[in-house]
Amino acid sequence: MNEEKQQIRPFFRVMNVDLIGEKPISQALLKIKGVGFSLSNAICNTLGISKTKKAGTLTEVEGKRIESFIREGKDMPQWMLNRRFDESTGETKHLTGSDLNFAVELDIKKLKKVKAYRGIRHAQGQPTRGQRTRSHFRHGRAIGVQKSKAGKPAVPVKEAKK
Repeated sequence: MNEEKQQIRPFFRVMNVDLIGEKPISQALLKIKGVGFSLSNAICNTLGISKTKKAGTLTEVEGKRIESFIREGKDMPQWMLNRRFDESTGETKHLTGSDLNFAVELDIKKLKKVKAYRGIRHAQGQPTRGQRTRSHFRHGRAIGVQKSKAGKPAVPVKEAKK
């Protein structure tokens, strides 16, 4: 067997995200926000890329094919897309990266504006999907015991009215 060792680049850039070159492409694609396990496998299967191929050995042409597949989403089944029947445009599309962050932020703002139950829970910082709140979701509120500084009382004393 005459195998030439390919140079593995440390990073491979796809969709403005640096993928680690040492990881298999099916695992490296998970770093892109909006790309999960199922979509990563679908990309590899549809484009004919081996799932075990290192991300650092991919060519620029393969990178462009991956990007266009994710952006267009034509060959993906509808259930795999993360923005089915968008409320503002009515389109079915797949969002990634900052576009996904922006869309989620707008959805939450709309829920708050119409005073939906989920919007109120978001505004209060409470869980929105029915979880119990007795023992969890207390981060950021409990202060604990505070010690006063030397010579100053812990609580300011109000002067009595005369």
